[in-house]
Amino acid sequence: MNEKILTPDEARAVRESLRAQGRRLVFTNGCFDILHVGHTRYLQAARSLGDALLVAINSDAAVRSLKGDSRPVMNERERAEMLAALGAVSYVTIFDALSPRALIARLLPDVLVKGGDYGLDEIHGREEVEAAGGRVLALPFVEGVSTSDIIERIRTSVAGDK
Repeated sequence: MNEKILTPDEARAVRESLRAQGRRLVFTNGCFDILHVGHTRYLQAARSLGDALLVAINSDAAVRSLKGDSRPVMNERERAEMLAALGAVSYVTIFDALSPRALIARLLPDVLVKGGDYGLDEIHGREEVEAAGGRVLALPFVEGVSTSDIIERIRTSVAGDK
């Protein structure tokens, strides 16, 4: 197993260690079903906001509930491994809830980020992070790049090949 892929309990221990060292943890979350340039740009920007970046990904069951029965395309272990391979990502954890709020409240990162397709009032965990003195940011959205769009382009291409 990759040492960057942590259980939620291990993520909590890493968080406590970082805090004890005076280092800033940045947290983001999502499905990250098909990794694309929008994700990599976003994760690099997120990482620049602190000393370590923890990416929490939705479990396969949670992705199915959020996105439908045809998703995820990549299973949770594969998604975690691909994210862990990125230089900008310090740690990855998998969570099973539909919302990351409980995990965020448990970790209380210094910085909580989501993509610009979210308003600040829509970011789960915002209240908890801000109450603990942390920052919550919506980073610029990379226009024209989304997993849903990529899947649709593949479907269209495959249908056109028939």
